[in-house]
Amino acid sequence: MKASYHKYILNFKRPSGTSRGVMTEKETWFIILEQDGKKGIGECGILRGLSIDDRPDYEEKLQWTCANIHLGKEQLWGALLEFPSIQFGVEMAFLSLASETPFLLFPSSFTNGEKSIAINGLVWMGEETFMKQQIEEKLADGFRCIKLKIGAIDFDKELQLLRFIRQYFTPEQVEIRVDANGAFDSNEALYKLNQLSEFKLHSIEQPIQKNNTDSMAELCKTTPFPIALDEELIGVFTVAEKEDLLIKIKPQYIILKLSFVGGFRGTQEWISLAEKHNIGWWITSALESNIGLNAIAQWTFTLNNPMPQGLGTGALYTNNFDCPLQVSQGKLWYSNEQNWDLNIDVF
Repeated sequence: MKASYHKYILNFKRPSGTSRGVMTEKETWFIILEQDGKKGIGECGILRGLSIDDRPDYEEKLQWTCANIHLGKEQLWGALLEFPSIQFGVEMAFLSLASETPFLLFPSSFTNGEKSIAINGLVWMGEETFMKQQIEEKLADGFRCIKLKIGAIDFDKELQLLRFIRQYFTPEQVEIRVDANGAFDSNEALYKLNQLSEFKLHSIEQPIQKNNTDSMAELCKTTPFPIALDEELIGVFTVAEKEDLLIKIKPQYIILKLSFVGGFRGTQEWISLAEKHNIGWWITSALESNIGLNAIAQWTFTLNNPMPQGLGTGALYTNNFDCPLQVSQGKLWYSNEQNWDLNIDVF
């Protein structure tokens, strides 16, 4: 078996804002496996400034992985514990190599085009008019669950946006999730949550920055509506550490990004622990290309979680890859009428 890796820069159609700043491009890496005339591809999706494996030795670790591909998926996964995005890329590449076709990893009624995955519509941060325009577009496109990034513009303006939605749509008509990306100060977080509760929100992701576990635990105990941990899960590697975190904070939900938490295996560990402790969960992509999104979506369908998942990011880029994934009426479908088009020479 031969392995190689390639870097690829994804360009955003328009600058996309979070509380951590504005992104115009996103770096990703592909691992290519070759054996007996077949190829497999896996994506190592890294977000600079957020991924735990955003380290100076990242490319060096990719080189090591390719040089030691003979160790196999299981042994490599253990050796890559501090590089969850590479863990995921390796898992994906081995599945791709073993599959009938490189992109059909988990055959199901989803990949047959018979069933879909409910997803949330993501509204990016920006000026008030831009955010309002996005909200109106998502609702017109049939989304019944929307997720708003908050924490970057004036909080009162964000409350006005939520008021705008609720003026026309009840909680039964449109579920609203908000994501603060840790933007709230610990001292004012509960006050802001109480203000947000007026709008009957489904949940808020990561209201305060990670590693403030005492404050987060208290917030989860006193919050007027559910809190979901997201960044808090990054860098928690062992099953024991994962369970300790959930027992201490007792969140209402956790949100799982496979590139951040160790791929299929790492995510399944979190799911098993969450269900053991009666904590809800859902899957979210982490701005991967359609290659990574395809693997995440196919696997997510097999989990049979009826909640809207966070999987609709494929259209953000100017240079993504044409693939069978399509969004229609707030759901992700797999259309076998649309073929893959890898407009790169790495595969």
